[in-house]
Amino acid sequence: MTLAALLPQIWEFRLINRNAEPLDDTDILWADLVMTGGMLPQQIDTLAIVRRCKDLGKPVCVGGPDPTSSPHLYDAADFLVLGEAEGIIDAFVAAWTRGERKGIFRAEKFQADLSKSPVPRFDLLDFKHYLFVGIQFSRGCPFNCEFCDIIELYGRVPRTKTNEQVVAELDRLYTLGYRGHVDFVDDNLIGNKKALKRFLPVLKAWQQKNRYPFKFSTEASINLADDPQLLTMMSEANFFAIFVGIESSDNDTLISMQKKQNTRRSLEESVFKIYAAGMYVLAGFIVGFDTETKTVAADMVDCIEATSIPICMVGLLTALPNTQMTRRLEREGRLFPGYDAVLPERGDQCTAGLNFVPARPRRDILQDYKEVLEKIYAPAAFFRRLTTVGQALRCPGRRARPSHAVVAKDLAILARVAWRMTIHKPALAHQFWRLLLSCACTNPRALEYVVMMIVIYLHVGPFAAHVIADLETQIAALDRGDRPETLRIGQEQAINRATGGRKSMR
Repeated sequence: MTLAALLPQIWEFRLINRNAEPLDDTDILWADLVMTGGMLPQQIDTLAIVRRCKDLGKPVCVGGPDPTSSPHLYDAADFLVLGEAEGIIDAFVAAWTRGERKGIFRAEKFQADLSKSPVPRFDLLDFKHYLFVGIQFSRGCPFNCEFCDIIELYGRVPRTKTNEQVVAELDRLYTLGYRGHVDFVDDNLIGNKKALKRFLPVLKAWQQKNRYPFKFSTEASINLADDPQLLTMMSEANFFAIFVGIESSDNDTLISMQKKQNTRRSLEESVFKIYAAGMYVLAGFIVGFDTETKTVAADMVDCIEATSIPICMVGLLTALPNTQMTRRLEREGRLFPGYDAVLPERGDQCTAGLNFVPARPRRDILQDYKEVLEKIYAPAAFFRRLTTVGQALRCPGRRARPSHAVVAKDLAILARVAWRMTIHKPALAHQFWRLLLSCACTNPRALEYVVMMIVIYLHVGPFAAHVIADLETQIAALDRGDRPETLRIGQEQAINRATGGRKSMR
C-alpha cells in the first residue's frame, strides 16, 4: 500500500493479496508491470509469480526484505528494487519512464526519510480479507540480537514518522469506514521511547475525538514493563495486545544471542505488569541455540506456564541472510548450501529452521521442540493459562459506546466461536464454557480479549499439530540414517522450476 502511494498517481493500480485472492492470468495480462515480493515466507510464491509473468511476457519487479537479503534468488525478475522503497523508487520510476525494461536499484541503507513517506493506499484493500489492518510508526531497533535481521535491514537507530503523518493514516482508514483492530507493525514500537511518548498523547486525543474507533496491537521489547508511564499511555490510547520476543528463559542463551535486555529480570513479573496495564501478551520463543542444554524443553514450558502467555509462537532457530549469526556460522563452516532458499514443502521457521549444523544433536533439538508444542498447546494447558490471563487483565471500561455495527460484528464472532467450540470440537466444550462463564462473572471487561485468544487458538492449535507431525517425519528420517543435508536436497531444483532455470544457486 505504501509502494502504491510512492508510485506516480497517474498510474492505475490493482492490488491482489495472495493470502486471500487468486491471481489469474487475466490479472497479469491486464498490467503493464507486475510488482511483487515480500518476506521469507513469501519466497516460494514470489518466485512462482516471477515465472508466470515471464511465461506471459510481462515485465516483473521484485522488492522487499527477502529480495533485499538474497537478491541472487530473484535473478529471473526484470527489476530488483532493493532496500527501503522511499530511498530508491524515484530512480526506478525514471528508468521505467525512459523505456528501460531491466535493472537493479539499491537504496542506501538506513537513509530513507520516514517523514516523507506518504499515506498508504488503503483504498486498494478489501477490508473483508483482513482481521486487522497494519500501519507503521517507526523502523529499526536499538538492540543487537545476533539472530535478527531487522537491524541489518533498518538499522539500530529507530526512525519515526511524524505525529501528523500517523494521524493522517488513521483519518484515511476512518474515512474509508474501517473500524476495529489496527496493528502497529513496527518491529519494536518502543525503540524510540521519546518519540513514542510525544505521539501517544496525540493518539489518545484522536481516539477521544473519534469515540475510540480503533484498538491497537504491536510488538515491543520486554523492557516496556519497566516504564509504568509508558504502559499507562499505551493503555489510554487503547492498546490491548503486545507481542514480545522472549526467545529463551535461559540467561546464558540470552547473553550468547546478545539479547541482554531480557536478562536480569523476572520474566513472570514483567509479563504480569503488562497484564495489569490491560494488555495481553503474545510471545516468541526459539529452539536451537548453541548454548541450550537437555532441559531446554522443560525450562521453556515452565516459563510459558509461569507467565501464563496463552499464545506463543515457537520456532526453530533459522540462519537469516546477512545477520551476525549467519556470518559467524559461515566462518565456522556450519551453514548448509542454499541456506536462504525455502523448501517447497516448508514455508517458515516452524518446520524449515535449523538450516545449519547445530551444536546439539539435531534429533534432540527437534524432539525438544516437539515436546514444547505438545505441552503448551494441549487444551488443558492452554485454557489454564488463558483463565489466569482472564483474571489478571485490568482492562479499562469502554471509553465510548460502540456502534450497532461493531456490536453486531462482535456478537457474530462470539456465536461462531461458540459453535466451533461446542459442535466442531465437543471435547473442548466444557473447558470453553467454564472459562467463558468464569470470565463473564469475575472480569467481564476481559471477555472480548479472552474470546480473541480462543479465536487464535482455533488456528494455532491445529497448526501446532501439523508442525508436530512434520517434526515426527524429520525425526524418523534421522533415525533411518538420513543426513540432515538431504532434508534440503531439491532446493536448487525447486528454485530453478520456479524461475525457469534462468539462475543458479550460489
